[in-house]
Amino acid sequence: MTAEIKFLWARLNANYWFYPALFSLIAAALAFLMIYLDRSGAAQWLNNVEWLAPARPKGAADMLTVMAGSMIGTAATVFSITIAAVAYASGNYGPRLLTNFMEDRGNQLSLATFIASFVYALIVLRSVRAEDETPVAGGDAMTALPGFTPQLSLLGAYILLAICVGVLVFFLNHIPSSIRINKVLEGIGSRLLGAIRETYPIEDDLGEAREPEGGEPVTSWETGYIQMIDFEDLEAIAEECGGTFSLKVRTGDFVHRELTLMEVKDCKPEDIEERVRECFSLGPTRTPEQDPQFLIDELVEIGLRALSPGINDPFTAITALHWLGAATAEVGRRDLHKDVCGSEGKECRIIPAADDFQHYADRGFGSIRSAVATNPAAAKVMLETLENAAVPIKHEGRRAVLRLEGDLLMKQAEHSLKGPDLKEVEVRYREFSTKLDRPKPVRAVS
Repeated sequence: MTAEIKFLWARLNANYWFYPALFSLIAAALAFLMIYLDRSGAAQWLNNVEWLAPARPKGAADMLTVMAGSMIGTAATVFSITIAAVAYASGNYGPRLLTNFMEDRGNQLSLATFIASFVYALIVLRSVRAEDETPVAGGDAMTALPGFTPQLSLLGAYILLAICVGVLVFFLNHIPSSIRINKVLEGIGSRLLGAIRETYPIEDDLGEAREPEGGEPVTSWETGYIQMIDFEDLEAIAEECGGTFSLKVRTGDFVHRELTLMEVKDCKPEDIEERVRECFSLGPTRTPEQDPQFLIDELVEIGLRALSPGINDPFTAITALHWLGAATAEVGRRDLHKDVCGSEGKECRIIPAADDFQHYADRGFGSIRSAVATNPAAAKVMLETLENAAVPIKHEGRRAVLRLEGDLLMKQAEHSLKGPDLKEVEVRYREFSTKLDRPKPVRAVS
């Protein structure tokens, strides 16, 4: 599969309409199957169930009509509540959060359940026929009868109705819970930690970065963000032509025409250019796929908004700093060199653009530093977070990066704070400096 197909599938699962459409198709198939079972006589055993009184055509039609009307009305309400929650979250926490709420499985599956129940009820309702209605001409023995009440299908409708009640209760609890800022930050932070572990699986075993081997450039053919790179297909192309590809961009980078995507050695770019470009998916926006930095930016954006004069919510910023610290500690103890080929015993022909710890520290703490320096509570927590992030990191070079972030924060605070606020931060900074100055064993690093 090319990157375009893989990315399309990932985005398809993230679209708000995908599960409602899928559930509607399943509900339609289920409705036709249940009607077939009713007409074939497979539901005759229901007549022997004493506590289950058989329905008459009018009662069945009324029940299915009420169910279809209520389900489509509930689905409209669910959609309206979701849009209101999305508008609130994107306005208060940042527009990047719009994607998170549209991808929320609770919202998607709730709407899908109500839409599917509506489709099921509508299709079953079509098969109900009163006793005084004219029989269907040219049909089988069952359709030629003067009336038809699909008892098994009706039982299925009752079961779906019970499920919908449970889903509605879940949804009414899920929506207010999902827009709580702590829950939002937990979702982003947990996803970020998972992305880091998946992208850099090797822990506590740092290695040297592989240097690019140069070659002739393959350039971008259009403008946009790199949303996904298909490393498997790139490796297959490199194996076929016997060359080595040195990537110059990462997922999440913005490119435009004639900007170099990669350098090709021992291959003619003109022979593979079209196939190589199919391995890069470009679009107008960044996405979380293959891009942990996108999630870091979401945490930073929430923290910056919380510390802005218009909102002035340092406690939200402190929570964002805690998750940034956890992510930084996770990055700091991992080998940041990607083995995109997953090869054992042979050298990979794809050399990805090198990642380094300094880049991640700057992207997180460096981006939020100026705003944190204006608030004494947030500044003290950031020093504590940097100190805690350094605990699992054994390499002295990476610990020095965190020490530098603390030094820069203190310098910025000296320009932004004064009086007792500044003195409190200075006291905390001295404690931070003492703990990070303790010698640690040196390890190889990128």
